[in-house]
Amino acid sequence: MSRTNRERTEQTQQALIAAARRLFVDKGYAETATPDIVSAAGVTRGALYHHFEDKRALFRAVIEQEAEKVAEEIESRSADAQSPRDALLSGASAYFDAMAAEGRTRLLLLEAPAVLGAEASAIDRENAEESLRRGLAAMLPAAGAQLGPLTSLLSAAFDRAAIEIEQGGVRKDYERAIASLLDGLADHLRR
Repeated sequence: MSRTNRERTEQTQQALIAAARRLFVDKGYAETATPDIVSAAGVTRGALYHHFEDKRALFRAVIEQEAEKVAEEIESRSADAQSPRDALLSGASAYFDAMAAEGRTRLLLLEAPAVLGAEASAIDRENAEESLRRGLAAMLPAAGAQLGPLTSLLSAAFDRAAIEIEQGGVRKDYERAIASLLDGLADHLRR
């Protein structure tokens, strides 16, 4: 495939993903029809099915891209932290900032589990949850076999906080609560 064809392929895929994202945010997955997606993307229905097996596969691509953006924000903001605790708190702030992108909470935390089931959890584990796991391993070296369950539980807490913040909860309250959870875990594991 020539470079020009690769560029066209990438451009078409990104146009479909961007159009689908907008529609999934505005209408939800169930109410978004593939003719609406191809119209919004300015491509043919054949192009959609050339690049994606079906609407669900396109939705998965949207979710993967959104999850990667969240993970990139977390990694970027926590990279220069002075301590593992600071990295986790910077990562928490970055997570809440990233989840504030229009429609992202709906897509990642409400629609994805409903549409993709366990695949949504796997996408999260490969992205933001993996950053959290590494941060917890650094901050809580005594966690041992509890590291996996603690990561899973704290990830769920972050997700719930993002939903509450989107619905009008006070973000600073949730950031303080996350800090309290982390400090409490550290204290508990030091005993």
